Amino acid sequence: MRKSTALPAALALTAATLAGGAAPAAAETTLSTVPLEAGANLHHNTATVNYERIDGAVNSVKITYVLITSGERDCAWVQWNDPKAVGGDGWTNLTPEPSCHGIGMGESREVIIKAPAGHPLKVRLAAYHSDSADVVHKDIARL
Repeated sequence: MRKSTALPAALALTAATLAGGAAPAAAETTLSTVPLEAGANLHHNTATVNYERIDGAVNSVKITYVLITSGERDCAWVQWNDPKAVGGDGWTNLTPEPSCHGIGMGESREVIIKAPAGHPLKVRLAAYHSDSADVVHKDIARL
C-alpha cells in the first residue's frame, strides 16, 4: 500500500497561508457618503446620508446613517424616490421625524431601499418653511 503525501502537504500549505494573514476572499462593501445642501442664510439646510451597496442585489442599498440640520426657520426631511410610495409626490422619508428650527439630528439606520432595474435610486433633502407644507428648498443626489 502506497501512502500519498499530497494531502498533508496541501493541508500544511493552506494552514501556513491562513496563519500568514491571508483569508478566503470575502465580499467587501464600501461605505459611501452623499452630502446634501439646500437654501441659504436662515434657511440653510444640510444633510449627509451614508450607505452601502448590497452585493448581488440589483439596485439596492442599505442606508446606515442619516444626519440632518435644518435652517433656523425650516423643517427638513431626508427622503428617497420610492417607486412604491403611496400618495404624495413619490418620496418616502428615511427618518421618522424631521429636523426643525436649526436643531440637528443624526440617526443610525438599517434601512434597505430597493427599486426595479432602471429606476435610479436617489435621495433628497426637502426643506419646508415653518408656515408652509410646500417644499421650498431641496437638493437631490443619485446613490
